[in-house]
Amino acid sequence: MAHYRNRLLALILNLIPGLGHLYWGKKVRGVLYPVFFFGGILFGILLAIASREEVFLGITAVAAFILWCISMLDLIIVLLREPAVIQQPIVADPLDPLGIIPPPMSQKDKDTERFFIILLSFVPGLGHFQLGLMQRGLSFLISFFGLFTMLLFVTGITHESVFLLFLGLLPIIWLYSMFDAVGLVHRKQAGGIIQDRNLFDEWESGRIDGRRSKILATLLSAFPGAGQMYLGLQKRGLQLMVLFLGSFYVIDVLRLKVFLFVIPIIWFFSLFDGLQHISRYGILPLEDRPLIGSKGNYQHWLGIILILLGVYYVSMDLLVPMIEKYFPGLRITYFVYEYLRPALIAFLLIGGGLKLLSAGTRNKSVL
Repeated sequence: MAHYRNRLLALILNLIPGLGHLYWGKKVRGVLYPVFFFGGILFGILLAIASREEVFLGITAVAAFILWCISMLDLIIVLLREPAVIQQPIVADPLDPLGIIPPPMSQKDKDTERFFIILLSFVPGLGHFQLGLMQRGLSFLISFFGLFTMLLFVTGITHESVFLLFLGLLPIIWLYSMFDAVGLVHRKQAGGIIQDRNLFDEWESGRIDGRRSKILATLLSAFPGAGQMYLGLQKRGLQLMVLFLGSFYVIDVLRLKVFLFVIPIIWFFSLFDGLQHISRYGILPLEDRPLIGSKGNYQHWLGIILILLGVYYVSMDLLVPMIEKYFPGLRITYFVYEYLRPALIAFLLIGGGLKLLSAGTRNKSVL
């Protein structure tokens, strides 16, 4: 029996240099790459500690990144050259001895096709070219690299770096191209019909048919909640928007810079949530499921949090300045910033950890 290996799994495993090569049966490369990668990082760290020169850390990081890229490129070349499974002899179909009717794709062939589409889609449009969708692939390719070139040209002519802010549209186009290519290959393998329409034709046809534009929805998804609201998911979109903007407000008012990592997490969650709903639009019915349901005590706790924030805001901006004006020795502001805020952060972190532990314990007891 032939041993089948998944190309996509090999590529994912090779994010840690060498594991993909080991999975594919390349034992020598699978040993050498991690030894040089992790050994080089350890040597660079020890050298930086011994010499007390931070420059060695930078050199180590650059060298590790180059080796990682070489490992990935080497694996991609190996995957493209070698078959994923030993080819079996082709047996003629007695009902079709001339081979006119194309045989149905096996699951292995489908996995191979998906792998190539995903791999090529890292460059916007190439995955569509592989599917034979020339117009659609060209529209993605021109949109991505054309926008990048135009922004650099306009910035160079005007000497205004503010135009570089629009570079934030590039990852949106890239992600949409990736999701679109993967969705189309799944539709093709399921027996559906795929049409070679560029983005403008799709936008125009959607406007005529009364459907919402997936392109506009993708662009709006760059702002948390806007894409969901455009698709008609008002509750979900509004909650994502309030959660994103409210996080800015809470972190700014309470000066909790330690929680700034929450903001990009909310943004990425909203973006991928919007892209998932966009890929389902027109194919499956969309359900406006809010993040925080109306059942339970969520609204009760949300009301308490809003009241506490209002009390804190009024106290720190009105009451505390008036009290310190007449009683300067109290130093309330110093006490709040130096003691109350660290205690609040510790309480939130410990409380969140205990909540996760208790939830995990309940799940184990149910199982």
